[in-house]
Amino acid sequence: MDKILLMLQLQATLNDATNGEDWRKGVTKNAKEINWKRCIYMECAEMIDSFAWKHWKNIDAAPDFANLQIEVVDVWHFVMSLAMEEYDRHMLGTIEDIALNVSQSEAYLGFESAKETFDTQSNIIAKVEDVMFIALDKEKFDIEKLIGEFFILAAMSGLNLESLYRLYVGKNILNRFRQDNGYKEGTYQKTWDGEEDNVVMKRIWEENGDIKPDMLYKEMAKIYFALHKS
Repeated sequence: MDKILLMLQLQATLNDATNGEDWRKGVTKNAKEINWKRCIYMECAEMIDSFAWKHWKNIDAAPDFANLQIEVVDVWHFVMSLAMEEYDRHMLGTIEDIALNVSQSEAYLGFESAKETFDTQSNIIAKVEDVMFIALDKEKFDIEKLIGEFFILAAMSGLNLESLYRLYVGKNILNRFRQDNGYKEGTYQKTWDGEEDNVVMKRIWEENGDIKPDMLYKEMAKIYFALHKS
């Protein structure tokens, strides 16, 4: 439960900083509508692009499992945000209640100690589409079902609680770094010496097993500003 609660708290802090304190009401500080469900199914579409699913193009390309995991983590940002919005809107409880309910769910208990192995391409894509269908259901939307299906998808994508937590914290720090360096204004440069910043962040984590979040931020800043001197 502790890691789930910490991730929820980190996401709430990021949302407060990025969108203002009314994000749970579906609006940013700039009065722009927030649609977490759309964020989820659009990121799921990007997740499918980790595979050579097109029958007319790159039919023999190998799956990009590293990108798949990054996209899973991106979806997790939005699933947590939607959960907090739903719990607040329907007066279902606090962040602590979400963490408790998640930690007691059957899907989470299986995910917590899942083996870090990948399922087949067809099975993963089918599960991604299950998540999309839930997010697109306007009549019978069920946040608990969405969270459960997400954990099944994450396990099929070679993640367990520890690896999801590690990647999430890394992406949370990267998102903060992006916001601090012109992401909303369109001046941030996402490609670092031919690599996407997600890839650079993941490699820093892998090469520095004990690195703390604040040091991760500093390492990314060192690389970014060396490459993008004004």
